[in-house]
Amino acid sequence: MKDDLVADVKDRLSVDEVVADYVELKRSGRNFKGLSPFTSEKTPSFMVSPEKQIWHDFSSGKGGDMLSFIMEVEGVDFKTALDQLARKAGLDPADYRSGGSSGMDKRRKIAKEALDVATKFYQAQLVAKKPALAYATKKRGFNKDIISDFRIGYAPDTWESLYTYLAQKDFTEQAIEDAGLAVKSKRGKIDMFRGRLMIPLMDASGSVIGFTARLIDDQPDSPKYINTPQTIVYDKSRHVFGYSQAKDAIRRSGYVVITEGNLDVVSSHKMGVRQVVATAGTAMTMHHLKLVSRLTNDVRLAFDADDAGIKATERTIELAQEMDVRLSIVSLPDGEDPDDLVRRDLAKWQEVIDSPQYALDWLYQRHKERVDITTAKGKREFSDIVLSTIRVLKDDVEKDHYIVQLSKDLDVSKQALLSKMNGAGADGKSKRLKKPKANQHSGEYDNTAVEDSFLGLLMLYPITRRLSLDTDQPLEFVRPGRQDIYQYIRDNPQASIDDTSLPAELRDHVEYVKLILFTAEEQYKKLDSNERLREASDLANKIIETNKKNRLKLLTQSIEEAESSGDAAKVQELLKQVDVIIKSQKDS
Repeated sequence: MKDDLVADVKDRLSVDEVVADYVELKRSGRNFKGLSPFTSEKTPSFMVSPEKQIWHDFSSGKGGDMLSFIMEVEGVDFKTALDQLARKAGLDPADYRSGGSSGMDKRRKIAKEALDVATKFYQAQLVAKKPALAYATKKRGFNKDIISDFRIGYAPDTWESLYTYLAQKDFTEQAIEDAGLAVKSKRGKIDMFRGRLMIPLMDASGSVIGFTARLIDDQPDSPKYINTPQTIVYDKSRHVFGYSQAKDAIRRSGYVVITEGNLDVVSSHKMGVRQVVATAGTAMTMHHLKLVSRLTNDVRLAFDADDAGIKATERTIELAQEMDVRLSIVSLPDGEDPDDLVRRDLAKWQEVIDSPQYALDWLYQRHKERVDITTAKGKREFSDIVLSTIRVLKDDVEKDHYIVQLSKDLDVSKQALLSKMNGAGADGKSKRLKKPKANQHSGEYDNTAVEDSFLGLLMLYPITRRLSLDTDQPLEFVRPGRQDIYQYIRDNPQASIDDTSLPAELRDHVEYVKLILFTAEEQYKKLDSNERLREASDLANKIIETNKKNRLKLLTQSIEEAESSGDAAKVQELLKQVDVIIKSQKDS
């Protein structure tokens, strides 16, 4: 079972030995200290506690256990991180999986083994076939390092060379089919790929899960590119090409460039610009964005400016709003794709990467160029297009900015645009169906670091707890777990809180308590009692002010809804609540 595997991994490994594979650690009292792997800091602020089996990076605010460290530093999901640490601990994850999934897990494992053997076969064929090697090195310009890094190979132009080779290596017909390496034909089973340059598709940890195959001799009746079909190990909606090779460069640069073509990525990496990945010609999905956002929230799209590229950008803007990703567009010279530009002018490629345009501004300008906004028809079409994108924006200030800009460009009133966006009819009431309420935390001001520091002080230094008793009402925390801990301290001001023997009310939060006790000890151990009291007071005030801002934001949204529905009484009631909060801010 998963929980048993986690426990056994943690029994066999220590967090400091896991972190030491990535960070040079030096002893600092009971803990270890090193430079952050997530920022470019000069003074070490990355701490590891072997005693508590946790780590915390003060420069980026990240922290957790050994599994969360691997997820952050490798940019992988929980299962991949667990499997990686299991192998390091000498454990086989398959031994811990039982029931119906065990057979499929075994098939996936064997399919990956077949893909790895196929990759080595293709690599050997590339070296052996001079025309294929000449295409890769001379026509495509790939050097030895890039061919090795991306494990590029060649599929010979024969019917069943690979199939026969894999069968000789004791792979079954089932395994070869599972890997997407064979297809049925009148001749029986034949190779999926023939006469093509083979570019492996790898998962986040670098294991081959499929291939992109490019003809080396263009043929009118054959597609230039074919990809591995959906298999038990390859899902194109989740796969980001070049991720395993690019993740270190993405972390160092602080941004990622996403292209449409896999060879765009290879060409850019060859020239030293390695923070580039691709969605392999498929539409951007939430899975793609989630994967790259583990490493950075600065995402730059290098898509074509044609209809397909514009539609892809519109869709990605909507996804980015859900992910809190900062999305921008890399504008390419007319008629060129990244592969063309990299090979023609590397400096220009770096220049356009370094000067992206904010996605909404880019999209607004593209549509404006394509519609005659001096006519009534054009104004209608342009407002239809732009308002559909403005509607999905989460930030009210950003919404207002584009509404004002659209109002000026079309020479129409802001109120007319707001009515149209909200679907209001002649009676002024909204005809749009009400959307389900969003998660109560979406769009809130982020106060998590302040809350963590405040709770750490209260737990570690009981003298600061009197602050939690001085307030008429309990403080409000963003997450329920933090609220539980605060309420326990408020109800039990004399209680001793130690992560080794937590009271029953807090045992569900043991990992969080460990982390904030550790960080509080590092942050506040050099302060005296008065300084800790002042710090706790300052933090409490910040939490109160953030609570007010979040209440104001929710009230503003409620007022807009009441105005749209024509409920004047509700608007007045809500405005009174706003006045109370604003008055309390002035008095504080």
